[in-house]
Amino acid sequence: MDEALSAEAEMVHERPGRLREFWFYFRENRGAVIGLWIFVVFAILAVFGPWIAPHDATAQFRSDTLVPPVWQEGGDWRFILGTDPLGRDMLSRLIVGARFSFFVGIVVVTVAATGGILIGLLAGFAPKWLDGIVMRIMDIILAFPSLLLALVLVAILGPSLINAMIAIAIVLQPHYVRLTRASVISERQKDYVTSARVAGAGLWRLMFVTVLPNCLAPIIVQAALSFSTAILDAAALGFLGMGAQPPTPEWGTMLAEAREFILRAWWVVTFPGIAILVTVLAINLMGDGLRDALDPKLKRS
Repeated sequence: MDEALSAEAEMVHERPGRLREFWFYFRENRGAVIGLWIFVVFAILAVFGPWIAPHDATAQFRSDTLVPPVWQEGGDWRFILGTDPLGRDMLSRLIVGARFSFFVGIVVVTVAATGGILIGLLAGFAPKWLDGIVMRIMDIILAFPSLLLALVLVAILGPSLINAMIAIAIVLQPHYVRLTRASVISERQKDYVTSARVAGAGLWRLMFVTVLPNCLAPIIVQAALSFSTAILDAAALGFLGMGAQPPTPEWGTMLAEAREFILRAWWVVTFPGIAILVTVLAINLMGDGLRDALDPKLKRS
């Protein structure tokens, strides 16, 4: 009993040490830290957007259509970033649009990662013939261009934000399956797994308690990168009219609505594009930092 309590206490003391080590290596990558702060800002906008936005994102000011930003001649301080062709405030729509983009990223990554991890675990522990079938199915899905496959799935399910998220999650799932399976096969050969099996651990315990926690580092990095991919794909589907539907202030949909005004009103296209660019860049920078902090091969002594 005393040995068990001491071992548990040692684990409790070890966790803060691991967190400090993680933060030490993460903050060495300045780009990752900058990406983290940008991500936090956009996350705050996503949560509190409707209260931060100066106007209702769908409110139309018909007498103020295509008003330029305040620093340009004809600008109005009521609309800092100008208005769109229907007189809706661009700043408000960008702020509220962060909520839809982050919602897409969270749902897609959660669904894709959960399904991919489960299938990858099963494939890693399954007999060779079943493993082969699962991986060939994943290879078939990966053989299609991701955006094209998402378009086909949305065309079958019907254009909407929910269906777009389902399609993107299906497209991203094979990456988690392959990554989890490779990590599981690598971990299964190690001594601690053999010891757990000899000690009488059942299959489910081996999978979810013994092996899975040691496979999470690359999966976390993949989840961060998939988050940005999900935002990009959702914006692309919205731009093509197969994702979020007007008047939803989703960044890709905003780009689609503004296509014909590119030459007359540059701001209606530029600002949604910048929002997508900055968000995706910040998440990718964070992903690089997570990779550096979680991969022991990249850590410098």
